[in-house]
Amino acid sequence: MSRPFKKTFLFNLILIGIICIAIYWIFFASLGWITGHGKELQVPDFTGQTAAQAMGRLESMGFKIDIDSTYDPTKKASEVLDQQPNAGSKVKSGRTIFLTINKMSAPTIEMPNLVNLSFRSAEMLLKNNKLMLGDTSFVPDLANGAVLSQLFGGKEIKPGTALPQGSRIDLVIGDGLGSKLFSVPDIVGLSYPEAIAMLNASNLNFTVVFDGVITDTMTAVVYVQAPEALNALSENNQISEGDVVDFRVKQDGE
Repeated sequence: MSRPFKKTFLFNLILIGIICIAIYWIFFASLGWITGHGKELQVPDFTGQTAAQAMGRLESMGFKIDIDSTYDPTKKASEVLDQQPNAGSKVKSGRTIFLTINKMSAPTIEMPNLVNLSFRSAEMLLKNNKLMLGDTSFVPDLANGAVLSQLFGGKEIKPGTALPQGSRIDLVIGDGLGSKLFSVPDIVGLSYPEAIAMLNASNLNFTVVFDGVITDTMTAVVYVQAPEALNALSENNQISEGDVVDFRVKQDGE
């Protein structure tokens, strides 16, 4: 008498095959659910938001967060400057979003040397050091377009001086020598302060020599200048902006 089919080797082999196929199908059918397939989320744009706002929303969406920081003087403290992946990217929940935020306080940096650089080079160097360009003023000088001095808070700042990133640096730029001629101002007989004021108003440079004992520069007077206001023919001598006038000063009454 033959054995029932359910007890035969062939039946057991077929049964094992069916079980293997079922396990294989169940595994791949559930693979999408295991890996989160079909549950991708669109990454919002967090730039410009505060770090707290961005982190709160990311956590509510199920993302992990990794934060780095840098400093941009044009942005607010704790503002999101950059993000990876970019806004609009499709990312699965549970992945890490990388945020770059602006530091709460400005780090310090050494002031670079801008003197003798062209204005454009100085501007670029300021930007690279995360410093802001402040006011620019122009004075007559042979070094046309070059930086003559660098100022912070109205005072000259030496290279290497520590100051916060984002500080505003004012520049004095050479504007070349004026091509327009005008009469040499007559400063002989003027007090020292009056002579200086007149030369500055005319955009002229000067050198001064103090003769004798000067007890009070306010009352010291100019007694000789070169070039003189008049030439040998009693005509006005001509001078250009940025030229130099030499004069000598003595104490009034001597």
